[in-house]
Amino acid sequence: MMEEFDYVVVGAGFHGLAAAKQLHCLNPNSTLAVFEGQSTLGGKWAVERLFPGLKSNNLLGTYEYPDFPMSSDKFDVKPGKHIPGEVINTYLQAYAEEFGIIDFIRLNTTVLVAEHQDKVEGGWVLTVQPLKREPFKVFARRLIIATGLLSEPFMPRFKGQDQFGGKVFHSADFPQNSDTLKAKTVTVFGAGKSGWDAVYQYATTGVKVHWIIRSTGHGPVWMAPPYVTPFKKWIEQLANVRFLTWFSPCIWGDADGYQGIRSFYHRTSIGRFLVDRFWNILAQDVITLNKLDSHPDTAKLKPWLDVMFTGCSYSILNYDQDFFELVKSDKVEIHIGEISRLSPGKVHLADGTEFDSDAFLANTGWTHVPAIKFLPEGIERELGIPHEVVDNAPAEDLANQSTLLERADKEILERFPRLKQQPVWNENFVPSIDQKGISSDTVSRTPLTSYMLHRFLVPPSPRFLRPRDVAFIGLQTNFSNVITAHISALWIHAYFSGKLVTDPGKAVDDEEAMGKLQYETMLHNRFGKWRYPTESGPNFIFDAVPYLDLLQHDLGLNPYRKGGMFAEMSSPYGPEDYRNINQEWLKTQNAGGAVKAIKGE
Repeated sequence: MMEEFDYVVVGAGFHGLAAAKQLHCLNPNSTLAVFEGQSTLGGKWAVERLFPGLKSNNLLGTYEYPDFPMSSDKFDVKPGKHIPGEVINTYLQAYAEEFGIIDFIRLNTTVLVAEHQDKVEGGWVLTVQPLKREPFKVFARRLIIATGLLSEPFMPRFKGQDQFGGKVFHSADFPQNSDTLKAKTVTVFGAGKSGWDAVYQYATTGVKVHWIIRSTGHGPVWMAPPYVTPFKKWIEQLANVRFLTWFSPCIWGDADGYQGIRSFYHRTSIGRFLVDRFWNILAQDVITLNKLDSHPDTAKLKPWLDVMFTGCSYSILNYDQDFFELVKSDKVEIHIGEISRLSPGKVHLADGTEFDSDAFLANTGWTHVPAIKFLPEGIERELGIPHEVVDNAPAEDLANQSTLLERADKEILERFPRLKQQPVWNENFVPSIDQKGISSDTVSRTPLTSYMLHRFLVPPSPRFLRPRDVAFIGLQTNFSNVITAHISALWIHAYFSGKLVTDPGKAVDDEEAMGKLQYETMLHNRFGKWRYPTESGPNFIFDAVPYLDLLQHDLGLNPYRKGGMFAEMSSPYGPEDYRNINQEWLKTQNAGGAVKAIKGE
């Protein structure tokens, strides 16, 4: 007989655990299962994805659930320090135990297929694959996809890799290939944060690193010290200071209630001048503090993209040793060029350069489409996940509605004229899959739409709004991911329960309301194309606080939590400010008897 659950969460990282905790604690009598394909919980912080020296970008105090502080005494992390990966995994394990969800998690269990039941009550039949066992089916009344954007590595093939002889692997598989730390010489391909991490790990263990940064790519990511700008704030705190968020063009920014000042900054020439100055100061501060111009090798790591147009690829120097001193040493050699091919024990570049290499680590990014097969066929058009770009799409395919796309683009550029001046980060840019010497499958080469989810959480389609039976969590990334996970999960519970004050489900059967809902969804999801042109998925840094404001308005909550105008504008928002948000929301619901909503006892 098929198992049935009120809720199924797919993924047990920060977002999946937050969803499971909120749903269980706010619905203690409901049935719940969490399916996780890895052998331990934690998502990107699962034990099998950790390697020595891996740490959070965030400092202690900014990477924790609001209602479960990561205290120094309990988790052995000193204030003002980055958090080791093992500690984060221990913290997540403790969170799952504290709130009583640990027993609902089924590890080594992958969801292969999710078939929607197109009937009044909705629901999903899931095909589930446990490790070394036969697949089976379960029924989920409501499905929460929490696999995020960093679950499926994108790994192209390199010409000659079968003859290379050494290991060729994605940065996600670094822990399983840690024996390469004993190699003589390795190649690191790509300059995303995982590429920097790999270079650091190899160089500090004495391995010679050849670091390839594509001359036709995006270039090195921005890497900031933990404390930046004349304010000398932690960068993750700086991004959550309300008055500094006003300098960021943000399509949902008016949710913070400061429409007038935002209009001044972004719709007047004087305001846009000040905005440019702010971003220039931030960029120059990073370049100066890192002394990138002080040496020809560190100069190769100067970012090519304007900092204003950079999302969460903007990262933090969280290393014990000076990274740039390693770059200046003979342990690291940077090549700005293109791979031509691999041969036995060698890497060849297009300019004729060749060098010995015992291993090849590819920092080539991630596949941002969920690995689950959704049925019936074609359902992705209404589900709001990336799918093939087509002309003359049917009305239910919101992401391919060219008229709405043009309307959204027009409004975005009218409201934020600065975005008309798009950065040219590389006049010779070529996608890696189109580069000679690199190949990928046909699916990887197919142009896809962006995500198209209301609040980046639920499909804006009557097919799913009516039964309220699916949500996605963890597809929006920012420096406050854990706070976002907590509040998003509360929002999802309220949505499933029909208790949002601003409820997208109420637009069903109201043509005008549905039109407004879908256009707003289009506007918010399309904004990333202009605001963060090289990023994937909803991705923002200085726009997190107004996004959290938006969710709180939907929940019927007051987003102003600082107790005074000056503090509201100048004090950074952190987990502590949302410590009691569940209690606040329960008071609005007159749910005084819901004991488990706050603690898992």
